[in-house]
Amino acid sequence: EMSRWMFKVAKVDFEDCRLSFAFGTPGDFSTIIRPEFDAAKASGELTASLGKVPYLEVDGVKIGQSKAIERFIARELGLMGSNPVEAAQIDQLCETIIDFKAAYNKAKGASDAAEKEAAVTKYFAEDLAASLALAEKSIPAGPGPFLVGSKVSY
Repeated sequence: EMSRWMFKVAKVDFEDCRLSFAFGTPGDFSTIIRPEFDAAKASGELTASLGKVPYLEVDGVKIGQSKAIERFIARELGLMGSNPVEAAQIDQLCETIIDFKAAYNKAKGASDAAEKEAAVTKYFAEDLAASLALAEKSIPAGPGPFLVGSKVSY
């Protein structure tokens, strides 16, 4: 959704192609029905994106990996800061978010249900708040209401 958001913020038209899916058995991921995705994968359409979605096509070239797509769009649309230092700070925050997600996935990855519940509860009650505070302090205060720089950025 971040890519779509950036196109909308920049008021740039784009083709929004979404693939449908349904569950054969609700909640059972082994029964997902996804005919458009399966056809695209079988035809080789998803080769550039390692057999996955999303991908972005620009001038006939396909770009895979959601974060690479997001950063490409941000640079192209002027949402990657006003200078190289701001761009690096935005990159830093992007990597920090990846770290947050990895910590969450580790917490919810416990095999024992009680251990998993305790780890996820601790993550949201303590770890995430502490990590967010550190992330906020890691970027020098800017001139305006934005975390990085003086304009909307990725």
